[in-house]
Amino acid sequence: MARAKMIFISGGVRSGKSACAESMVRKFDAQRKIYLASGRADDTEMRERIERHRSDRRTDGWHTIEQAKQFEQVLPLLENGDAVLWDCVTTWLANELYEGWDNGQTCAEQKGCMELKWRNMQKTLLQILSKIEFMVIVSNEILDDFMRDEQYMKWLGKIHMWLVQEADQAFEMENGIAFKRK
Repeated sequence: MARAKMIFISGGVRSGKSACAESMVRKFDAQRKIYLASGRADDTEMRERIERHRSDRRTDGWHTIEQAKQFEQVLPLLENGDAVLWDCVTTWLANELYEGWDNGQTCAEQKGCMELKWRNMQKTLLQILSKIEFMVIVSNEILDDFMRDEQYMKWLGKIHMWLVQEADQAFEMENGIAFKRK
C-alpha cells in the first residue's frame, strides 16, 4: 500500500468496503485526510445521513467535501499531500445518469450526455491524482446494487474496468475480507 497512489475497492452492500477504505486512508501519513462524499442532500433522509456521517468524521480528524454538482469543482478544495477517500462511485453515477428525472428527461436519455460526464470524471480524477498523495475509491458491485437498470449497469461496468486499469491496486470485498484483484 505504501507505494500505491490509487486503490480501488468494490464490494456488495455491507461488505466492509467503506470501513476498509477508511482504515487504509487513516494509516497513510498525510497532511489531511479528505472524505469526498458523493451523496447529495436532496431529501430529508439523505440530509440526516450526510450530517450523521459528517459529524462522525469531524471527531475523527477528517475533512469532508460534499461532492459538488460537477465533479471537477472538488479540485480547488484539495491540497498537495492530501489522502482522499472517494465514497462512492455508484452514488456519483446514479446522480449523474438520472439527473433531470424531475423534469422528464434524464441524462441517460440524452445522446452524448453521459459520455461527456464520463470524460469529465476521468479527466478530473487524473487531475486529482496528480495533485494529492494517495486515494482510495469505493464502489458497489455491478449486480449487487439496488439499481438493475441496463444503462446504469453498463456505465458502472465501464467505470469499474477503467478504475481497475488505472489503479495501482484493486480489491473486492466480501464479508469483511479483501480479495486482491490487481
